Amino acid sequence: MPITVKVKDVMDKNVVTIESSNTVSAALEKMIQAGVWSLVVERLGLAVGVVTDRDILRRCAAVGHFPEKVKVEEIMSSPIITINPDATVGEAMRTLTDKAVRRLYVVEGGKIIGRVTQTELFRNMLDVMMTLASLPYQL
Repeated sequence: MPITVKVKDVMDKNVVTIESSNTVSAALEKMIQAGVWSLVVERLGLAVGVVTDRDILRRCAAVGHFPEKVKVEEIMSSPIITINPDATVGEAMRTLTDKAVRRLYVVEGGKIIGRVTQTELFRNMLDVMMTLASLPYQL
């Protein structure tokens, strides 16, 4: 019997948003407070992009811009790369690789309901493989 692990089974539901007109400094502060390293950027309530700690480092700090003067919308990545909650973890891994991104946002009914990252997917798949490997010893 095949075992299928779906994105909805492993996604993180802690999706934090920020308005596009906020500063990079405000975004970094929000990331630290929420314990996340990416924020969904919204404009008028609609998701328009993503800003990550890496975006802040590469597109702001490394080029000498001041985080308190640069707007999030100036350094965000867009469009948001999404996946369906019923997609398999294998499909998510393939999408991450094909799109060369580190996270996917899970969308259902046009709304972001979660996210999956490379690290979380790897950790979850490792847990599944370890569990399967131990089954013969449990039977």
